[in-house]
Amino acid sequence: MVHRHILLGLMMSLLWVSAEAKDYPASLFGIRSDGTDLNTRSIQFAIDYISGQGGGRLVFSVGHYLTGSIYLKSNVTIHLEEGAVLMGSLNPLDYDRKIFMAMIFAYDQQNIGITGKGIIDGQGREVAANVSELVHKGLINDPFRNDRPVETNRPMIINFRNCHQVRISGITLRNSACWVETYDQCTNLTLDSIHVDSKAFWNNDGADIVDCDSVCVMNSFFDVADDGICLKSHDASKYCNHFLIRDNTIRSSANGIKFGTASYGGFTNIHILHNVVYDTYRSALALEAVDGGFLTNIVVDSLRAENTGNALFLRVGERVAGKKSRMDSISISHVYVEVPASKPDAGYPYEGPVEDQPRNISPASIVGMADAPIEGVTLSDVEIHYPGGGNTYIAKVGLDELDKVPERPTAYPDYSMFKELPAWGLYIRHVRGLTIKGLKLICAKKDYRPAIVAQDLQGESFQDIDVEDPDHKASNIVIKR
Repeated sequence: MVHRHILLGLMMSLLWVSAEAKDYPASLFGIRSDGTDLNTRSIQFAIDYISGQGGGRLVFSVGHYLTGSIYLKSNVTIHLEEGAVLMGSLNPLDYDRKIFMAMIFAYDQQNIGITGKGIIDGQGREVAANVSELVHKGLINDPFRNDRPVETNRPMIINFRNCHQVRISGITLRNSACWVETYDQCTNLTLDSIHVDSKAFWNNDGADIVDCDSVCVMNSFFDVADDGICLKSHDASKYCNHFLIRDNTIRSSANGIKFGTASYGGFTNIHILHNVVYDTYRSALALEAVDGGFLTNIVVDSLRAENTGNALFLRVGERVAGKKSRMDSISISHVYVEVPASKPDAGYPYEGPVEDQPRNISPASIVGMADAPIEGVTLSDVEIHYPGGGNTYIAKVGLDELDKVPERPTAYPDYSMFKELPAWGLYIRHVRGLTIKGLKLICAKKDYRPAIVAQDLQGESFQDIDVEDPDHKASNIVIKR
């Protein structure tokens, strides 16, 4: 059952939008729809005026509206009618910087929104190229790692911080120069029926939700070059709390749904229901507590993933020396995943980088640390299809040498981080109280590895495990205490 506090928070977030609000057409303020005149100051004047009048909607009708950074104010909704396109300026100097750069800012505001059937286009590929040009001219300082400007020198589309009662619905967000949208320490946040299409450049996360409370992400579509829906915790004194993530479809050249990598505070009371992931390079679901925070009380139900590089990745690490992370009380049920032999995001504009080679196809994995084990994980009714075909000449790790799998507590977490793993279906290490109630692992071709390998596993309960293996190995479940 979905946590009652999540539903209460969602209901509260919807109340303000039902109240009657006055509409102000953009044309009233001389905002031009020709796609060439820069409207930054006139749009900002309109927002400030509407907020000063007690609130309302700034309505953009059919046309193309060019702007640099604008600041949304309390009780104001930007409404984009079908055919309206709010376009980011191509000049990087038209964007402001707070902690990050963005096209639309909102800090310390309440009752705000962006709605309608229109489009916000960051024109990110062109903006990023223009940032690079300014770097080469010496006008912007940038280390230019990996032959691209760092994230803080590229504007995202939406950056909201410490805002209350936020609704983003119906709109299309596309072509960001960096992360598409970031919501930091916001409460009563709803993303409903949005369409995110952002493969314009690197670091195009679909939605980064940081240390927020009472959040609903639903009925939305994400096709992005980086993580699809990504929960983060930047502040050790804050955490993500009371989330409902349901009925979304995600395509990513990184992970579909991910917690972390920043995990300094924590994540709790999260329900992830009825989501679909496809053509995704990394994991369909990645739960990562690696920076001293906690990850607890997570329910995942009805997740379907096709043509995805990895099914499930659960990881506890210690990237901050002396700060142990904690993961417990995780329920994952009704999951179906197909893992291909080939690169699942091949042909997309910004593919995930080929890394952590050589290795065979990686299994789903649940990996804690000896002094910080993962506890209380339940897998039920999970079915994963693998291509098989593991090659014994590629970095083989034998069952009598499991200690060759590195611990890597300080490494960046990702399903391929251990390189070769000794199982083709599920790898488990440093886990307490694992319950499996219905697990089906299917291997299309012969693989030299067994289906399941567990090391340092205690208090487990395995029921109804079905392995379809062309080799018909005598033992497909190997547990090393």
